Amino acid sequence: MRILVLGGTAFLSSEIAKQALALGHDVTCLARGTQANPPDGVAWVRGDRALGSAAYGDVNSRWDAVVEVSRDPVQALDALEALEPHAGHWTFVSSCSVYADHSVPGADENATLLQPLPEGQSGTPETYGESKSAIEHMTLALVGHKAHIVRAGLIGGPGDGSDRYGYWPARFAANTEPVLVPDIPDDATQIIDVRDLAGWIIQGAGMGLTGTCNALGDVVPFSEYISESSRAALGQESQPGTEPRLPSSETVQADEDWLVGQGVEYWSGPDSLPLWLPADHDGFQSRSNKAAKALGMTLRPWQETLRDALDYERSLGLERERKAGLSRETERRLVGLLREQQS
Repeated sequence: MRILVLGGTAFLSSEIAKQALALGHDVTCLARGTQANPPDGVAWVRGDRALGSAAYGDVNSRWDAVVEVSRDPVQALDALEALEPHAGHWTFVSSCSVYADHSVPGADENATLLQPLPEGQSGTPETYGESKSAIEHMTLALVGHKAHIVRAGLIGGPGDGSDRYGYWPARFAANTEPVLVPDIPDDATQIIDVRDLAGWIIQGAGMGLTGTCNALGDVVPFSEYISESSRAALGQESQPGTEPRLPSSETVQADEDWLVGQGVEYWSGPDSLPLWLPADHDGFQSRSNKAAKALGMTLRPWQETLRDALDYERSLGLERERKAGLSRETERRLVGLLREQQS
């Protein structure tokens, strides 16, 4: 296939380009390249999508498949209008953030969506879900008969720049000081490996898949994820359902209300506990992935993703400043305060 990736320099889009090239496809990436370059071996057309339709002048040819990952409805519409006549298949990587309600575990693709941003309005980090909803809407309107909409969940694995999924294994591996953990043993985590997601997107383009599917990992209880993080830090073999033979560090469990009272943030960002969610988000990491699996999406063992994520964390430095998680200073202060209050 001749594949055009609108991007190709960041986490998922780079993995798509790399895998497609390895499979023997003719891959072109349209990207600015201000932060990173596309994978070696792909054709790189430098273009700034902020310029509107002019950005697509050098890719105005026939493509078997176009892959779009944008979160900006204005840029996405420009691409659709410029490239639709030349595209045999169109994949839009959306997000499960488009759903209006995150409280129901097991919800599928028929759940209600957020209202899309008004036409002509650019997206912001605060309107991420509404932006993706708007792009879904316009994609279906303009190329619906050849569109595959992939609603991704949290993506993990090597190359993850969000610092979320890798926080916990990296934290256990960093040192043996007490690790502050939210007391949510039965809460769901649901991660898809970037390599599995990229592979399914390429497979879907080759099969000509259309329609909308959640692209998600399987549900893993938080307590199992934490135990596996500790095992991985120690280099122990994966043994689901069992505790590590020797703890890499002591875990100190904290009540959710106490954490909120101390200003600890949910999910991501500075001074957060990644993968911890508010009480009304029981379904955020437990949506159905049955439709995608029925269409051929395959998932590697989640333990493999975690261990590869830890290897990536080690390559970056376990004690580096992070985008997500507690700083060591904050964690020590909170552990000390909690123990003082409990004594």
